[in-house]
Amino acid sequence: MKLTKSLLLSVAMFIIFTHSGVLAQSDVSPESNDKLVVVWTSDDPYVAERVALMYTHAAKTAGWFSEVTLIIWGPSAKLSAENLKVQEKLKAMQNDGVVIEACIVCANEYGVTDDLKDLDFVVKGMGKPLTGYLKGGAKVLTF
Repeated sequence: MKLTKSLLLSVAMFIIFTHSGVLAQSDVSPESNDKLVVVWTSDDPYVAERVALMYTHAAKTAGWFSEVTLIIWGPSAKLSAENLKVQEKLKAMQNDGVVIEACIVCANEYGVTDDLKDLDFVVKGMGKPLTGYLKGGAKVLTF
């Protein structure tokens, strides 16, 4: 009886995930807007490691979006410049094709502009680019 319930639960979960698109990558059509922009503002390392960077990286490597950009904005600039574990994750993401941009105003305010540039991140004014992403139909997610 216990095995039957477990099997039924497994089958039900498979059907739910498959129909919700969690397992089916074919749900993303080539014609759809296929750009994700993640605006990362939190200075919490747990939010960085377990949510913002994890999803952003997976979105690129799993092919959920063909273009993925991470914007380092606000307090995340300081965390990125100071936390070696976060830096390692960001470099891995960059190596896998995630475009990493950082707000220069925020970086200047935290005194980390040179640190972010040394990590090979694009550090620039981000107001106009973010507006362009929004008006251009990119999917924008904020953490």
